[in-house]
Amino acid sequence: MEYYFSTILDCSFEEAEAKALSALKEKGFGMISEIDMRLKLNEKLGVEIQKYKILGMCNPGFAYKALQAEDKIGAMLPCNVLVIDKGHGKTEVAAVNPVASMMAIQNPALGALALQVTEILKNVIAGLG
Repeated sequence: MEYYFSTILDCSFEEAEAKALSALKEKGFGMISEIDMRLKLNEKLGVEIQKYKILGMCNPGFAYKALQAEDKIGAMLPCNVLVIDKGHGKTEVAAVNPVASMMAIQNPALGALALQVTEILKNVIAGLG
C-alpha cells in the first residue's frame, strides 16, 4: 500500500498550491500549518532545492472524531499535503494516505475514519489533474 497519492499538474507552483487549497477547503479542510522546505533548508543548511511546501491540512470534524477514539492521534495529525516544483511548468501535489498511516495504530475505531478521509483526499488529488 502506498503511503501517499499524487498528481502532476501542468501549471506553476503557486497555481497548483492555490488549486489544492481551494479544493481541500471545499471538502472542509483548512490549513493549520505551512512549512516552506526550500526556505528552511536554505536557512539551516545553506542548500538549494526546488520549491517544496508541506501544507498541514485539517478537517475539524474528522480530527475531533479521531481524538475521541485515540487521544494520541495528534502525533499523526494533520494530514500533510505536499506541493513540489517538478520544473518545466509542472508541479506535483501529493497527500498522505491516512489508511496507511493508521495501520501503525492498533485501534479499529480509526479504520472507518481513515477510509473516509482517504477517499476525500484521493478524490481531491485526482480532481486537480
